[in-house]
Amino acid sequence: MSTYFPKAREITRKWYVIDASGQALGRVASAVARILMGKENPRYTPFLDTGDHVVVINAARVKITGMKAEQKVYQHYTGYPGGLRTEEFRKRFARKPELVVEDAVRRMLPKTKLGRHMFSKLKVYKGDRHPHQAQKPETRALA
Repeated sequence: MSTYFPKAREITRKWYVIDASGQALGRVASAVARILMGKENPRYTPFLDTGDHVVVINAARVKITGMKAEQKVYQHYTGYPGGLRTEEFRKRFARKPELVVEDAVRRMLPKTKLGRHMFSKLKVYKGDRHPHQAQKPETRALA
């Protein structure tokens, strides 16, 4: 008996809308990452992108638990000597809350070409409006 693998033409992608208002950041990010990877799909295959598109709305109203708002720091290195750049969570969240949600999801996806392709199916918006009505997205509640 041979193992079944879905063909590229057999993969149908749905669109989901997730409302992040009042939800904990980590719980939203892990649920979104599972959908992007396709783990919610019965045709899940680890080395294929079988995931769906996700639109996250109300990123500015996501809840932060514990002391993360005061203690968490985002860092990246520019590649130049002395090029370590840091930004506090509170400043980044005030400046661009979409980045906070995107970073949380990106770090839960595989660190490969496949993970970058999965991440490209994520759209995050600060408020409750999004331009993806033509795709007829389904509203998805978090468990």
